[in-house]
Amino acid sequence: MPAEGSRAVKLAPKKWLTVVGIGEDGLAGLGDEAKRRIAEAEFIFGGKRHLALVAAFAKGKQRPWPVPFDSAMADVMALAGSKVCVLASGDPFFHGVGATLARKVKAEEMHVIPAPSAISLAAARLGWALQDIEIVSLHGRPIDLIRPLLQPRAHLLALTSDAEAPAAIARLLTALDFGASRLTVLEALGGPNEDRRTARADAFDLENINPLNVLAIEIDSNSQARVLPLTSGRADHLFEHDGQITKHDIRAVTLSALAPRRGELLWDIGAGSGSIGIEWMLAHPSLRAIAVEADPARAARIGHNAAACGVPGLVVVEGSAPKALAKLETPDAIFIGGGGSDAGVLNAAIKALRSGGRLVANAVTLEMEALLLAQHNKLGGDLTRIAISRVAPVGSMQAWRPAMPVTQWSWVKP
Repeated sequence: MPAEGSRAVKLAPKKWLTVVGIGEDGLAGLGDEAKRRIAEAEFIFGGKRHLALVAAFAKGKQRPWPVPFDSAMADVMALAGSKVCVLASGDPFFHGVGATLARKVKAEEMHVIPAPSAISLAAARLGWALQDIEIVSLHGRPIDLIRPLLQPRAHLLALTSDAEAPAAIARLLTALDFGASRLTVLEALGGPNEDRRTARADAFDLENINPLNVLAIEIDSNSQARVLPLTSGRADHLFEHDGQITKHDIRAVTLSALAPRRGELLWDIGAGSGSIGIEWMLAHPSLRAIAVEADPARAARIGHNAAACGVPGLVVVEGSAPKALAKLETPDAIFIGGGGSDAGVLNAAIKALRSGGRLVANAVTLEMEALLLAQHNKLGGDLTRIAISRVAPVGSMQAWRPAMPVTQWSWVKP
């Protein structure tokens, strides 16, 4: 028992886990502290390549990562309290194992010694300022993620998965009319086998590429290139559809009303072409969307559109609302398209929405408009009538031709 008047001292947690970033130069690139902690570790985790780099120096038991990789880190967590060292490529917190460990281990229990990431090394070799370029990880992820970044004169650095990825990306760029882009493959950065080779996308012929590579892309395009604009309300021709699409100008107003915020989830009910959910996800990489569509052909088309627009993570649920909504994750925002008239769908959406979430519903039919008017009278919110006219020929002259007006109800759930 502490003496009367004394204060109990709370002991700091023991730093039982060391995470060491290691480059292709192995021990030669490590500082004294990193080497000491590796030598003192009772258990050392890492990929087989990493463990081989320190094999002559390490004394503890070496534990290669299981296949498939266990993101729960069960083997590491089972040794909590022991002297454990984890080896990671470069910077452990840049698309690395450090971020995975931090979800399980408190920062106060870890000692992290990062090394330069492959991206940092690539930028240094090319003389590119990191703050001026786009960076994307395609390691174990679809290369379609690169599509939104294909902007005129942009510079990109892409972490790839394997030796085949640079050629696959070159083919994608060529198909999208970015064939004149300059591709530089930086291989085994920081090690004795480091190399750098360059080719145009439409003439890419590099062979025997090291699986450990970073791809640098200097974007060059022609007038036909499929550039995805950075604003909402993108052109309708960028989406395959059968006429069931929220037109680009209405879509821009709708996305503004939905007001996406970082990390949020959208339900797009009666998704049609998927354009609303796709543009929601294009607003920020952290955003997610679930497209609910009853028609099988349209549901398949949504998946294709999502990949073509660089958001392959959009989830497509084939089924009819409200039944299809029953087991979905609680949304932060919901959009309901303009052609419906089912009060059950609207009521289910209102019930499912989290407190503080936004609901936006568009009506082009009198029946759907009546539902929105009723909900506005009951719950409040904002009602907007959107009327747009476009120039069209009338004989040998031109006149304004009005599109179908859209009534939009937007509401924030208390």
